[in-house]
Amino acid sequence: MQALSSVEGGYDLLAPKFDHTPFRTPDGVLDATAHGLRPLGPFGRGLDVCCGTGAGMRVFKSLCEGRIIGVDFSTGMLAQARSAHPDARWVRADVRALPFAEAFDLAVSFGALGHFLPAERPALFAGVYRALRPGGVFAFPIGAPQPITSGWYWAMLGFDLAMRVRNAVWRPPFVMYYRTCPLHAVRNDLTASGFTVTTIPLTALGRREDGSPRYRLVLARRASTPLIAGLAPREAETRPSPARVASSTCRLQWRSTGSPA
Repeated sequence: MQALSSVEGGYDLLAPKFDHTPFRTPDGVLDATAHGLRPLGPFGRGLDVCCGTGAGMRVFKSLCEGRIIGVDFSTGMLAQARSAHPDARWVRADVRALPFAEAFDLAVSFGALGHFLPAERPALFAGVYRALRPGGVFAFPIGAPQPITSGWYWAMLGFDLAMRVRNAVWRPPFVMYYRTCPLHAVRNDLTASGFTVTTIPLTALGRREDGSPRYRLVLARRASTPLIAGLAPREAETRPSPARVASSTCRLQWRSTGSPA
């Protein structure tokens, strides 16, 4: 029934038992994320993007000193989150159009990127950028690509192909793909939205046979300087403020005329 539903309807159906399925983010991933973020904290207010049943609270409780808000569009998942964590605030909204502006110091997301087509990521990331205060951080773990010799590689490839066929012949679509959000593409979309992007290895989650980490934590930081309306992020950071321009003009006129303008 879930597979033949929309994404929203499917998660409403799955919500009562979601925390007992393999789809819930494991505590090990949550703890590794918290450990990676700890040197950057403490943080003030936190935002869980696509919060589901509220597993991300495990991260926020050890890092954030302010109010925590979770956003999801599944009523069923939010009901479970509200029941498990009544001290947080849970908001039903489409995360591609987040209803916040400069309200949070830390935003996280777990296991949600596969629910967005590549063309939808810019709107998602732009909304998170707007929701963060200057200097705020958007963080999420991302797995390394599986080698072609791995059974997981073929399992994920088969799943994505099956979903593409399903969505081509059945409506409404259920968007869930494992191979549409590689690190380089996600990094490019984040950078285009104005973030400065770095990654750190989550070594607690193990290494691949070649020694590289199985997971990395993506850290996307909003610029510390507020943007000037109408300018691209990088241009806004380097362009002088109107007050500075006025001050420079006055000094120039003083030197030229010997008296203030």
